[in-house]
Amino acid sequence: MTRLHLVRHGPTHAKTMVGWSDIPADLSDEAAITRLHDHLPEGALVISSDLSRAVDTASAIQGTRQRLSHHRDLREIHFGTWELRGFKDIEAEDPDLAFAYWDNPGDVRPPEGESWNEVRERVDAVIDRLIADHTGRDLVIVAHFGVILTQVQRALDISAYEAFSHRIDNLSVTDITHHGNRWSVGRINHLP
Repeated sequence: MTRLHLVRHGPTHAKTMVGWSDIPADLSDEAAITRLHDHLPEGALVISSDLSRAVDTASAIQGTRQRLSHHRDLREIHFGTWELRGFKDIEAEDPDLAFAYWDNPGDVRPPEGESWNEVRERVDAVIDRLIADHTGRDLVIVAHFGVILTQVQRALDISAYEAFSHRIDNLSVTDITHHGNRWSVGRINHLP
């Protein structure tokens, strides 16, 4: 049994589509950071995406926990030419594609970006490797909205559209357990 504690990085306050851009997190809410640190299992291993908002959040909650090298494949969705643009601008440019991307997630991709299925495949591979390498451990994985939802989709065996119905707040924890050949889901979007 391997327990995954999926933590969404601290807020960026961006009002645009932020995927692979390296925007820092606001980690000024020390009380929230302390609550999150205290909520997570003390003996857990900590890993994060390689983007600074995840790396810095992982450092803030790490404490005495062992840190694994951050991983590029735990990055957020690659939004391609939509990166750092507002949804209204994207929708005005290509309303059919914008609607399809969110309403029928799967193989639809933003220009020069990646589809939901590609994100899911990328993240599943990293999670599978982490579970194989650290079976029986608690893993704190500091990542992004899309990364966490890929694993909610996987563990609940639901569609991408259904996964998108879940809220994932900054500094929240989603608990998923791998039991060898099955998954179970604890709390989703828990704010300690």
